[in-house]
Amino acid sequence: MAINRRTFLIGGGAATGLLIAWGAWPRSYRPNLAVASNETLINAFLKIDTAGQVIVVVPQLEMGQGVTTVLPQILADELGADWRTVAVQGAPISPLYANTLLAKQFLASDWSRLAGGAGNWTLEQVATREAMMLTGGATSVRQFGPAYREAGAAARVLLCKAAAARWDVEWERCDIVEGIVTDGQRRLKLGELATEAADFALPDIVPLRSRGTDEDRLLGQDVPRLDLPSKVDGSHNYAADIRLPDMVYAAIRQGPVGAVRLKSVNESEAGKVTGFLRIVKQDHWVAATATNWWAANKALDTLDPVFEVAGPPLDSFGMEQALEEAFHREQGRRIHEEGDLAASFSGAKLWRGDYAVAPAPHLAMEPPCATARVADSRAEIWVATQAPAFCRRAVAKALGIGEEAVILYPLSAGGSFDRRMDHDAAVQAALISREVKRPVQLLWSRAEDIITDRPRPPAHARMSAKLNAGGMIEGLSAKIAAPVADAETWDRIAHGADPMEAARTAAGHADARAVSGMPALYAIPHVAIDHYPADIGLPTGRWRGNADSYTCFFTECFMDELAGQAGIEPLSFRMQHLSRQPRLAQCLTMAAAMGGWQGGLPGSGQGLACHAMDDGYIAVLIEATLDSGEIRARSIFAVADVGAQPHPDIARQQIEGGLIFGLAAAMGASIDYESGLPTRAILGRMGLPLLAHIGEVKVELVESQNDPAGVGQIGVPALAPALAGALHTLTGKRHRSLPLVTSA
Repeated sequence: MAINRRTFLIGGGAATGLLIAWGAWPRSYRPNLAVASNETLINAFLKIDTAGQVIVVVPQLEMGQGVTTVLPQILADELGADWRTVAVQGAPISPLYANTLLAKQFLASDWSRLAGGAGNWTLEQVATREAMMLTGGATSVRQFGPAYREAGAAARVLLCKAAAARWDVEWERCDIVEGIVTDGQRRLKLGELATEAADFALPDIVPLRSRGTDEDRLLGQDVPRLDLPSKVDGSHNYAADIRLPDMVYAAIRQGPVGAVRLKSVNESEAGKVTGFLRIVKQDHWVAATATNWWAANKALDTLDPVFEVAGPPLDSFGMEQALEEAFHREQGRRIHEEGDLAASFSGAKLWRGDYAVAPAPHLAMEPPCATARVADSRAEIWVATQAPAFCRRAVAKALGIGEEAVILYPLSAGGSFDRRMDHDAAVQAALISREVKRPVQLLWSRAEDIITDRPRPPAHARMSAKLNAGGMIEGLSAKIAAPVADAETWDRIAHGADPMEAARTAAGHADARAVSGMPALYAIPHVAIDHYPADIGLPTGRWRGNADSYTCFFTECFMDELAGQAGIEPLSFRMQHLSRQPRLAQCLTMAAAMGGWQGGLPGSGQGLACHAMDDGYIAVLIEATLDSGEIRARSIFAVADVGAQPHPDIARQQIEGGLIFGLAAAMGASIDYESGLPTRAILGRMGLPLLAHIGEVKVELVESQNDPAGVGQIGVPALAPALAGALHTLTGKRHRSLPLVTSA
């Protein structure tokens, strides 16, 4: 749905008219889950079968982050279930599973923020009524945690009511412990009561369990992950594992950045490849089908496709120029302001630093893949997607059929990092299947994945600061030139915009999301953050950590430089600016103690950085060495205050994964372009860290009773600036660009 000012001001423009108009819409939604004859539907998140299996419905894409364990754990804990009986089922597309938290990040704009509560409510309604099921932004637990707790509590009450009716006692006397309903004397299994329980009504107030530390609680325990056994024995299904009768395999070529149409192919040699079946051509791509994927990809190699490209071919030099030119364009706008920076800077000596980051690819372990079966004006799609409702809509539009005629089977992903926000592979697989009149499994090659990636955007920063006589920062200016990846992504997935057109549209407006993570939480009296949108000729996308991944690099590297100018060691310099941020300050001091911080002495190889995002706080200390110019991380210590996590070990896993992801981006996971193509399109040439490059990695969680924070991204941003600081102690030089260049 396109939301604009007219849509928002439905009812005449006044808040009252707005609420009445939107409130008049039907908004009663019922679960649309398939229920087997031996299952009872309890609510939208839970089914129980006659054997007592607790089937938890999860709408979020499992891409290795453990969401199909953590959300069921929250529900099972509140229910009182035996963890050994818990199973997981993917959710169908429904408004009941809308991720309003992430949708609001995408939908938010200046006018909705100005509208305050009414605007926030409206965005939630739009997200729900359009069934905006989304995974990303470390929002899964923050969005759905309360709903799963309430769903578990409701089921517990209904089951207790059913048991109480049998025993002729008050239901409040009953409880569920390890999957058994009991009144202290008698016992019944959940499966024996499920059918009866569904007929009872809930009280006006559903009681929740106390958040105590009872031994029988699942919350806060490192319960076994539900997805691991099948991943270990190989039975876990990904899109490339689907096998259908009469299925063929497809590979694809899509041309360089800016390709507008397929100009020609040489079909004469393809028929010589054993197993080759036929070629399918569209305006922007060509695919080959065969009896196996290797044959399909080999046939494509012989086609020598030629694409017509609009405008001059993309190259890295042109992108760098576009970013610099953005600083002089009229679209630049002040995103955040505190105090009076102009007065603070007037006549003062300023310290400056210019920084840059290169485009960063996603490099998920599993390249894009989809399996499709299209016949009789109906389509079935097996795909891992972070936006299933939009994916289904895109497939339906491409085929010219109604959305109700498309069945989407959600699958797990082998990593994503927001790569699976886009749904090109699903659309392409459906079109190929319709053309060849057989089920098709389309798998992109690794090179195709990298060539057509919509990477995290490149960015340039101009940082300026004034230090007072005591070494404190009195004023700070940050000017950031960068594309707006969030706006581009949303235009593509929600509105079906062409990637190049989405990039051009986004370049016309400054956006706070392009500088997320700024300003940092440091106490600085005068601050100004400016964003300059840039049209770099390259479609970009969301990425793990999003803009925080570069704004933290800019801020924390500049903090190191300012500490040097003030003659104060880096930890103390940060601490004196965190007087109002005790949680972040605690993370810093704990990380320094864990890693044996030596004060940033020359030759120590130590660097530290901190950041706050997704309601959490983190500090990272890294100790690095240079071995023949090659970076090695001898140790990485991180302390995170991320609230009371349902599954602490999964939280640590996610943070550790983020640290390694950030290390990869710092060491070389970037793309240079020449003639519209990446100069590197093989994982082995990306400069990714090897196990031999990484020593001890330790993540410590601060004990907390706060609500859980997001953990999927928070490990990424602070790693690169910490490593830059470590390299400074080894080389004596400041490192102002990503990936880091040790000879700089």
